[in-house]
Amino acid sequence: MDQKIRYVHTNLIARDWKRLASFYIDVFGCQPLPPERNLSGDWLARLTGLEEPHIRGIHLALPGFDREPTLEIFSYSPEHPDAAQAINRPGFGHLAFHVTDVEAMASLIASHGGSLLGEVVTREYPDLGTLTVAYCRDPEGNHIEIQSWKK
Repeated sequence: MDQKIRYVHTNLIARDWKRLASFYIDVFGCQPLPPERNLSGDWLARLTGLEEPHIRGIHLALPGFDREPTLEIFSYSPEHPDAAQAINRPGFGHLAFHVTDVEAMASLIASHGGSLLGEVVTREYPDLGTLTVAYCRDPEGNHIEIQSWKK
């Protein structure tokens, strides 16, 4: 069987999907792709294995793309109890964005309810150039990498 494969979206589960979507719109310039999702029913229970799930959220076009891939931000009802979020936990680690000025973007992230995880670091890579990079958290603790390369 010959499959045609393309990447479609990354799903981010939020406590407050509207607040988190606003963060990615305001800080990174993501664009909402209506309609907002308001999903429930037997089909969703069968799909998720949850009892009477209800999902609300939206897809956001990522910077540099028109429609896909998207960042899909959803809130579930009922919510799962919080689990510790650490940069080195198994599973997806972070979303990464190329920016012009890492320090300015880190400040913008902080002014919108996020935070810097460690420090802004600059490192020289032979044959590749100079990388300036930082790990940050969005307002719900999800990890974001912001980076800038100069040759």
